Amino acid sequence: EPGQLKAIIGDYDALIVRSQTQVSAEIIESGEKLKVIGRAGVGTDNIDVDAATRKGIVVVNAPTANVVSAAEHTIALMLALARNVPQADSQLKSGKWQREELVGTELRNKTLGIIGVGNVGSEVAKRAQAFEMKVIAHDPFVSADYASHLKVALVSLDQLLREADFITLHVPLTQATKKLIGTRELAKVKPTARIINCARGGLVDEKAIVTAIEQGKIAGAAFDVFSQEPVTDSPLFQENKIIVTPHLGASTIEAQTSISKDVAEQVLTVLQGQFSKYAV
Repeated sequence: EPGQLKAIIGDYDALIVRSQTQVSAEIIESGEKLKVIGRAGVGTDNIDVDAATRKGIVVVNAPTANVVSAAEHTIALMLALARNVPQADSQLKSGKWQREELVGTELRNKTLGIIGVGNVGSEVAKRAQAFEMKVIAHDPFVSADYASHLKVALVSLDQLLREADFITLHVPLTQATKKLIGTRELAKVKPTARIINCARGGLVDEKAIVTAIEQGKIAGAAFDVFSQEPVTDSPLFQENKIIVTPHLGASTIEAQTSISKDVAEQVLTVLQGQFSKYAV
């Protein structure tokens, strides 16, 4: 509870949180002894980094620990979308053997559009190439050299939206990326395209996706993250062509172990007065 956290935080030198705990300016102000806030994971949109910086509190994260898990979950959702896995499972278990409406599509020779080819995006690119997909990417922060090393064609967002059969997002949530995919962007995609968001809730306009699917503008979508979390009721859940998972991108035994170790090491580094390589 925020109230409980605020009441006790004054006694502590360090605070470690995951994605659900909101570390507001108010909590940061109450942390009289705080020297470091550690985020066990990547995204720091639940921490008021500006308020921490003003107080001289270092914010660290564990950006590489869950990279492979997030990339694998993205591929899992892409395959599930291509082959209607959850729908097939639910139909067959409810006693229906209906193959006709579950005809899928191969990943081979399809174009995957990756928005953001940082740590996770680049691992998704490598795995997609093993499926013989053509990979294009949009990322204003990477060089042409980096992209060609990845064997990925760098394109504008506009071209990616028009050409991709599958679109996956791997960018942080910022003012610039909020609702990066909305009604205007969805109007440009192929009616056979499918969209995957394993990155951060809020990058994709959820209402716009539901509308696009209802109108046949896109073929499907998969969400592991939502604009509000936790969430157990959403228009996304009413739609058979949308696959959902409850923020499982980093939920593997390996990632959790690695995240815990990384964030603990970074917090100790700061408490020992040294420079953290993952200071945000």
